[in-house]
Amino acid sequence: MKIFALLLFLTVCIGITGCNKNQQEGAAAGINSEASGELQDGSVLPFPEPPSASTYGESIFDSEHKRRQAVNHLPADAPNILIVLMDDVGFGTSSTFGGEINTPTLSRVYEQGIAYNEFHTTAICSPTRASLLTGRNHTRVGNGTIAERAVDWDGYTGIIPKEAATVAEVLKNYGYNTSAFGKWHNTPANQTSAAGPFDYWPVNYGFQHFYGFLGGETSQWEPALISDFTAVQAPHSETYHLSADLADKAVLWLQDQQAYAADKPFLLYFAPGAGHGPHHIFKEWADKYKGKFNDGWDAYRERVFKRQKELDLIPANAQLTPRDKTMPGWDEIPQSERAFQSRLMEVFAGFVEHADVQVGRILDQIEAMGKKDNTIVIYIWGDNGSSAEGQNGSISELLAQNGIPNTIEQQIAALNKIGGIEQLGLKITENMYHAGWAWAGNTPFKHTKLVASHFGGTRNPMVISWPKGIKPDKTPRSQFHHVNDIVPTIYDVLGITPPKVVNGFDQMKIDGVSLKYTFADGKANPVAKTQFFDNNGSRGIYKDDWYACAFGPLFPWLPASPGFDKWRPENDVWELYNLKEDFSQFNDLAAKNPDKLKELQAAYMVEAKDNKDLPIGAGIWLRLHPEDVITSPYRNWTFSQFSRRMPEFSAPGLGKTKNKVVIDLDVPASANGVLYALGGSGGGLTCFMENGKLTYEYNMFLIENYSATTDKIAPGKHIIEIVTDMAKPGAPATVTISVDGKQAAVCNVGRTVPAAFSATETFDVGIDLGSPVSLKYHKKAPYEYNGKIHSVKVDLM
Repeated sequence: MKIFALLLFLTVCIGITGCNKNQQEGAAAGINSEASGELQDGSVLPFPEPPSASTYGESIFDSEHKRRQAVNHLPADAPNILIVLMDDVGFGTSSTFGGEINTPTLSRVYEQGIAYNEFHTTAICSPTRASLLTGRNHTRVGNGTIAERAVDWDGYTGIIPKEAATVAEVLKNYGYNTSAFGKWHNTPANQTSAAGPFDYWPVNYGFQHFYGFLGGETSQWEPALISDFTAVQAPHSETYHLSADLADKAVLWLQDQQAYAADKPFLLYFAPGAGHGPHHIFKEWADKYKGKFNDGWDAYRERVFKRQKELDLIPANAQLTPRDKTMPGWDEIPQSERAFQSRLMEVFAGFVEHADVQVGRILDQIEAMGKKDNTIVIYIWGDNGSSAEGQNGSISELLAQNGIPNTIEQQIAALNKIGGIEQLGLKITENMYHAGWAWAGNTPFKHTKLVASHFGGTRNPMVISWPKGIKPDKTPRSQFHHVNDIVPTIYDVLGITPPKVVNGFDQMKIDGVSLKYTFADGKANPVAKTQFFDNNGSRGIYKDDWYACAFGPLFPWLPASPGFDKWRPENDVWELYNLKEDFSQFNDLAAKNPDKLKELQAAYMVEAKDNKDLPIGAGIWLRLHPEDVITSPYRNWTFSQFSRRMPEFSAPGLGKTKNKVVIDLDVPASANGVLYALGGSGGGLTCFMENGKLTYEYNMFLIENYSATTDKIAPGKHIIEIVTDMAKPGAPATVTISVDGKQAAVCNVGRTVPAAFSATETFDVGIDLGSPVSLKYHKKAPYEYNGKIHSVKVDLM
């Protein structure tokens, strides 16, 4: 209270000409005495403004004007910081770590710095990002699962609390310029529209500039982009790709920093969408890998494991873990499907290499600015292991996310209708590879993304360079560390004590520990650290070189996990590993050392309670109770012709609920264009005019398509009513189209989407932004309506 009273007193004195000089000096002295304590030591942020250096008389003629001097809170020559976070790429994907995807930039950073082979993530997107940015465990900061699956237990709300200030917020207060480019995935899924609220957008988490996408994934060709708070439409160009666009914008931002604030250090967070699905890349990049994966994922794993040992990136005594019995081997894939499966991996490889090359362009710019020597580059190869969410391989990845039964024969047949296998990776498909490739990409470990119990889901390579502060060293850092250790490391380098209060919010404790001690000594003894893991009920705990874990209920690579609805955590079988002797979790010691297992199980529960991880299994709640999915609170909407870019999680659920849409419009003589659309090319629904005829189309993830078209509608003012009737999400639907009260067409939809068409595609009126729902106007997208729409009224029934 004393601090704020003094601040108030000074403010009043400045504003009142009658305040005498002694009062001014007394107040300033009070402030200065505090400045030497808590206010200026960084424990309370923002720092107070320095008091005026001017003196105040009754008029300007007996006053002295003097500019106050800004206080520098950073050490001399504070380093710039570049954090790169790739998406859904595992330990065995990059050539740098023995994989078969060319990664020249990752190798470049390693050659100039050091590498870590026992660095860990949380096994899934949003949680890893929340932990990375705050230095806390994922559930402590409300991110026990991805934003789209958030539920109302404190550890799973999908909201990073303001009591856990991000590294960007802290460094901004210390004088850094901050920016973020690419994937965010830490904003509630129903708070990403133009109406906000914007409290949990990147710019309100300390990033002074953001350019990227808010959701978990987006088309690389037609992304749903945000610049700070404004939706941005990517250009419709044959040369456009999101990874390159993100690098372009990052380079431009760096150039601006050099021009306008060259003396200020920067924090740049670069998180491309690669290699999360959909896997999109130019044909020539995929073709670089043509034929290289024709012998399948089992053979890939053997080759990569051998190379990892040759490169001394894994211990000589490490063992290659076996494939899970529920996952097919390459020899079980029919010959007729192998070209499809191989091409999916070729596309993924080209996609990932292309993104790594874009990171190189950012490094080139930093070097061109003369800032290379004093820039810390932290390059984390994946926010989790490679992803098995493509399951059996898919031309539209949300098929698996929605649990929609299908066969590879169906997918290949649908693919052949749009141009065949060469269309994989291009604009029409939203493809994702077979889970076998994900398993191979996590060599030498068991399992994949979404499995927190085993290192296939959580162990990701990391390389760090800092020419001024780190001597290049090929010795892999094998100390057990976690993504929550990055923030404490940055604070350690800068000499920052984590603040107690930020923007008026008391701060929760930081869970991570600094790994700066490994910079100079690759064989330094590891700091003491207990680290728990949990994702979807798959859980583990590390303590003193021992690791205990339980696989949990979810098999990410299977369309239906056996016994899922009957799973109970108390019935799980736990495993035990001595990581000092067993790098890859090959030798389960649970039966031989039950006392150690019990000790770690008890330690897990202590950590779970402390970190708001309970109830165990909260991450799968929506898989068991889809009716509780986060949605808009509204049941009725009235849209204008220019209502656009409404994210699916905020928009009316037109594809999965009973609803009525009433369109009041003027139809021109040759009516063409979209009246409204939801979703994108990988799945969605659209209502559009073509040469005066109205078509309703339901794109069921490319494998099925349902549509109905009216007769030509006469020019003039009309009321169009579209009524959708269905028993529940996922069930068949009947869509009835009426024009001026008369039935004009009926569309029978064989099955509907249970959950969502996409993560970031939108609802648009008068146009179809993002990727187009219908192939009928794909080449004419965004296919804006050429008439007048007075209103579109939507009622959920």
